[in-house]
Amino acid sequence: MNVSRSDQAAPAAAPGVAPVVAQQPEVAGAEAAAAPRGGLRARLGPVGLVLAGGISVQFGGAVAVSVMPRVGALGIVTLRLAFAALVLLAVCRPKLRGHSRADWGTVVAFGVVMAGMNGLFYQSVARIPMGPAVTLEVLGPLALSVIASRRAVNLIWAGLALCGVFLLGGGGGFSGLDPAGVAYALGAGAMWAAYIVFSARTGRRFPQADGLALAMVVAAVVFLPLGIVESGAKLVEPGTLALGAVVAVMSSVLPYTLELLALRRLPAHTFAILMSLEPAIASVAGFLVLSQALSIAEALAISLVIAASMGAVRTQVSRGGGRMRADAEAVRKTEG
Repeated sequence: MNVSRSDQAAPAAAPGVAPVVAQQPEVAGAEAAAAPRGGLRARLGPVGLVLAGGISVQFGGAVAVSVMPRVGALGIVTLRLAFAALVLLAVCRPKLRGHSRADWGTVVAFGVVMAGMNGLFYQSVARIPMGPAVTLEVLGPLALSVIASRRAVNLIWAGLALCGVFLLGGGGGFSGLDPAGVAYALGAGAMWAAYIVFSARTGRRFPQADGLALAMVVAAVVFLPLGIVESGAKLVEPGTLALGAVVAVMSSVLPYTLELLALRRLPAHTFAILMSLEPAIASVAGFLVLSQALSIAEALAISLVIAASMGAVRTQVSRGGGRMRADAEAVRKTEG
């Protein structure tokens, strides 16, 4: 099923994964012809939106870590998901009728995965610094990219990422990091890979961002009992509610909006490469907000994982470009 960008918002990409957008040849050709006329400013605009979204989500995560002593990891996730769900419902106003059982099954699965991804990640950053946590989380999308491409060259990128993980663990034993924090980060990475799959499926079944809004509601409902058990009445304290709203806007509403705007004018592979910088942005946010300094080995490890993620994206782009050139050549021969 082909879905044009004008009809439906593209699902968010993730580090190491270049989403495949099916387009009609005349649409792709028009976009390619229009790109040079846009000028440097037109190209840098969407890039700035993506980088702003990345900065927002990672600094929002740093604010969330600072709020954890008040309500705990489960409490701050509950507030983030609840406020994000309310904002998205108000903005998107998704229709509840006219959807099949399969549609609802997809959006419920998407919401459960979203809840798991956020819950596991915040449990991780409660125990280990943000930079290493995001770096380990990125391994999930990277693994998905390597598996999906089925190219031998991606084994190189996988090996490079494993070298980064080896360094991050202080020589392979993760002696410098809390083992539970590492496990939670890896679990969040697995959920992130599943998030990519269900985000794409939801995007094909629901118009605009309706599926995202409904999935966010599911995630908030799933997490609400956990937040109540851990935090109880602390969740409704005015100061905590205000900080939860800030985290929701910075970590969910604002980045989703900026990325949605950027994806309308930015190639998907460029978006994915920019998203690969998330571990570096997280490290800076952790240092500035939480005073989480990195050692030389940790900085090198994060750089290796970023390089592996970018390499995997470029490999997919080269493969896709080869296919597009072959298709174009076949069309020219047919027309000739």
